[in-house]
Amino acid sequence: MPDYDRIRVLWPDHLGLARGKYLPIRYAERGAFHCLALFALGYDKEMIPAPGTRMLEGLPDLHATFDLENVRAGWEPNTGVAVADISFQGEPVPMSSRHALRRAVAAWEELGHTPKLGIELEAYILQRNAQDQWVPWETPGGYVYGTGTAVDPIGLLDEIMREAEDANLPIESINSEYDIPQFELTLHYDDALKAVDDAFLFKVLAREIAHRHGLLLTFLGKPLGDRGGSGVHVNVSLADDAGNNILNDPSTEDGLSTVARQMIAGMLDHHEGMTALLAPTVNAYKRLGPGTLTGYWANWGYDHRGVTVRVSPERGSALRLEHRTADGSANIYTAAATVLQAARLGVVDELELGPAETGDCLENSDAERTAPPSLRLALDALEADERLIEAVGRELVEHFVVIKRAEWHRFSRSVTDWELAEYLPFH
Repeated sequence: MPDYDRIRVLWPDHLGLARGKYLPIRYAERGAFHCLALFALGYDKEMIPAPGTRMLEGLPDLHATFDLENVRAGWEPNTGVAVADISFQGEPVPMSSRHALRRAVAAWEELGHTPKLGIELEAYILQRNAQDQWVPWETPGGYVYGTGTAVDPIGLLDEIMREAEDANLPIESINSEYDIPQFELTLHYDDALKAVDDAFLFKVLAREIAHRHGLLLTFLGKPLGDRGGSGVHVNVSLADDAGNNILNDPSTEDGLSTVARQMIAGMLDHHEGMTALLAPTVNAYKRLGPGTLTGYWANWGYDHRGVTVRVSPERGSALRLEHRTADGSANIYTAAATVLQAARLGVVDELELGPAETGDCLENSDAERTAPPSLRLALDALEADERLIEAVGRELVEHFVVIKRAEWHRFSRSVTDWELAEYLPFH
């Protein structure tokens, strides 16, 4: 018998938010029902009749189902946790990001390869000030690659690490980042769906443990204007039937196989089109830019943090390709599916890979192409990339574009504090 009496059923919506319900264990086999028109919501909860939402067709239910054998220990008392698949009238919801990742995995498996992913997350920790504003958490002795009380005065990261291990969310490492109070939180690699499920649940766990202490742990791409942004690095490798890493080829000068080079070429070929799906908020484009080490340029390199696709220094089973454009506002399932599909297109289309980056990417780069400078232009680039749209899923992308166009429209009509500070005294 399980040592919990209820199950927290969670699934990722189009914004990457963890929707769900608590179910008593006796009702778990039924799954959970939610309104399909959740997919019509923006962050402001305004409903947008985007395709597939059935918002104007009575707002029917979708069905969230899961395998009882896959329920894991949670981080709340007497509560198991399950990540659900969602369906409507017996078919997968086409806007489902988890379904998009399943499709990406299946497409690779048709080529005889099993994709493996490792997810690196970055996050800031904020506290309330006397004016009830979120400000940087006070860590007076903080420094990059710090551990212990100098960077974590109350043991918050220790608590997150312990609770994650108890919930079978395998942490590989945690440390402070260059900017304070920012942290890098890396999960162990695994089969693609398992790795992303782990990352999805870990983000929920980490934020909720921070909330226990009155703190906000935020994965937002650029929460502080005077400090660097927070990214999500998607590390990709492929295994053959025997478990060998097929990115590795010891017979080549650099140790990269033809498949690995084609994968990099695919990710760079679709660089502009991928950006909106990896950086899906207005705020995300405050992080992307020259000299930010964020995956801005359409370039690649050997153990180079200034490029978009970084080839790890290891060879053999540890060799991986690290895609660095996504930020923490991205739906992690959509981001992973997008990276996998772009890489696969490079293999299917047998693309040739250009030379590795030789610039420092701080003051100069060999690359001529970059990520689009705004969400609006990134959506334009996405809509122009037909190959990527078909690979990721046309219905998902068309829905995404409608939701995000509405988000851009709200932003473009909003009066900001910057505008008032800049112009109000003079006009």
